[in-house]
Amino acid sequence: MSHAALAGLMATTLALAVPLLLAALGEIVVEKAGTINVGIEGMMLAGALAAFFVAVATHSPLLGALASAGAGIALALLFGLLSLVFEADQVVVGTAINILALGITGVFYHALQTAIPEQPQPASFGPVAIPILSRLPLVGHALFAQNALAYCSFLMIPVVWAFLNKTRLGLATRAAGEHPAAADAAGFSVRRIRALALVFGGAMAGLAGAYLSIAYTFGFAQQMSGGKGFIALAVVIVGRWSPAGALLAALLFGFASALQFLFQAINTPIPYQAFLALPYILTLAALVVRAGQVAAPARLGEPYRRS
Repeated sequence: MSHAALAGLMATTLALAVPLLLAALGEIVVEKAGTINVGIEGMMLAGALAAFFVAVATHSPLLGALASAGAGIALALLFGLLSLVFEADQVVVGTAINILALGITGVFYHALQTAIPEQPQPASFGPVAIPILSRLPLVGHALFAQNALAYCSFLMIPVVWAFLNKTRLGLATRAAGEHPAAADAAGFSVRRIRALALVFGGAMAGLAGAYLSIAYTFGFAQQMSGGKGFIALAVVIVGRWSPAGALLAALLFGFASALQFLFQAINTPIPYQAFLALPYILTLAALVVRAGQVAAPARLGEPYRRS
């Protein structure tokens, strides 16, 4: 493999890993608090559409990113209402959120196509090259010429780790997922902690969607999340509910996705559909290998009722 091809593969791997990492970091906090959010896919899709619309209307990618976080939070609050207040099954609620987001984004996208036959270009996050570092051979462009959302995803790794391990609220969040009765006895509201975790997870999933529409593809398409929300769930498990582990897992899945472009470029006789399926095959394989080897938060997915 040539130097240019290897550098391109690294850059593509990193670009494809960023939305997985953003969504997974949010989901780590959500699951550490004892809730499992299967609705990440829908929140990503809603965030992608919100970012696209606002970035087009305001010519500001920053406002687009804020709108994407707001869209993710809105769906997260709906998820919290149904699962925390009414104690509906969390997997069922998450599935309903995905279906709802798919329908809503489809309606708005169809309306946009009807009003404006040619899709407008949104204001987008362009690459920000770090002086000197971006000129390093092989890794310079891949690591140090990223856009603002990519840098944000990397900065959030130590932030999430420090929050969960070094702050009182972070310890209470972990207690809500492991021993909610103990967190309650210590004076923390388990429902409030889980709701706040969902808000953070929704915002991160929304930002992952913004990355897709205004930092990576510069446009919106129906179902553009393409299962990345479900892969983000796998990233959390494979990464053992650790921010650093999530980074490694996201890079692994990003690499699997990047390989499809490489293999298609070299004109292999294998049908391209096999390469498209590679990330999902890897997801299933990783979950099978990890089954029984990792311990999820003890009360994950269980509603808490004060005795």
